[in-house]
Amino acid sequence: MRSLILKTATRLLLPLMLLFSVFVLIRGHNEPGGGFIAGLVAASAFALYAIAYGVNRAEDALHISTINMIGGGLLIAAVSAAFPLLVGDPFFTILWLPFDLPIVGKAGTAFTFDAGVYLVVIGVTLTIIFAMAETEED
Repeated sequence: MRSLILKTATRLLLPLMLLFSVFVLIRGHNEPGGGFIAGLVAASAFALYAIAYGVNRAEDALHISTINMIGGGLLIAAVSAAFPLLVGDPFFTILWLPFDLPIVGKAGTAFTFDAGVYLVVIGVTLTIIFAMAETEED
């Protein structure tokens, strides 16, 4: 049995939680926060959606498989960590853009690495949560 109150609250909370996770991601490369915490917030939003509507609808709402999200995040993180090698700097050296971006501010490879971590954390967390929820539903 699914609660009408939970479904209504979830429809209101999901966009707010996702917006907050993007805020934490953008803020995190210069201050506390970042890809890991933002990924957990986003994953908890979709976990709440899975509790309210079921795993199948949550997977449909995600619009991308969790495995593809993990792979894409790993690729983004690896490329941003290895990019400094192309300019002769050591692995994982942060390269900054010479100008500030309007919303992000000072951005560079640290932000792209955080974005990769964000996707990996969402993918791994939701893979685990969806697998446990599917087992419980059976």
